Amino acid sequence: MNQPAHLSFMLSGDDTMRLVYLGLLLAAISGWIMVEFRKRTGQTLRSLLAWGMIVVGLMAGHGLWGDIRRDMLPRQMSESGQITIPRAADGHYHPSLTIGDQTIHFIADTGASSVVLTQADARKLGINPATLVYVGQAMTANGVVRTASVTLTDVTFGPFHDDSVLAQVNDGQMDTSLLGMSYLGRFSVTMAADQMILTR
Repeated sequence: MNQPAHLSFMLSGDDTMRLVYLGLLLAAISGWIMVEFRKRTGQTLRSLLAWGMIVVGLMAGHGLWGDIRRDMLPRQMSESGQITIPRAADGHYHPSLTIGDQTIHFIADTGASSVVLTQADARKLGINPATLVYVGQAMTANGVVRTASVTLTDVTFGPFHDDSVLAQVNDGQMDTSLLGMSYLGRFSVTMAADQMILTR
């Protein structure tokens, strides 16, 4: 005769013993807490609440750090036929391009031959790095990495627009995408008074 469905689930002997050990451990910890803090319950609760708020604050700060860091960067300025990018505190120039409907933050790198995307930025643009064929190479701060070619469409940089831009997706670890000479070479680039000025 078939057993009712609610009786068909049985714990194995090992599972039962694990539950017993876990119950004993929780009972021992709970008992110790009650004995240790029974005379200063209010203080204990305040301390636990304070530590909880600290942990939550650290988690929120970590999640928001990328946005805060970008907000602290000097803003690029656009006018007809020209973009001016101030040098940031880290010594780099940080241009921002709109690709499709996504804003991608770069480091301008006149020593890089190509536009190189991080895997995170590639995914942001709807490119799946796992499906790419990595046959190229690029030199980064972390050494030589494999790259895969992609074509970016609908690229806007200040007042300038390009229908397509060739780029590489990096197969290694890289914090920020690089805006190399394959794109910067479309502009006249000058450096003056801690500013990068691009004209077309």
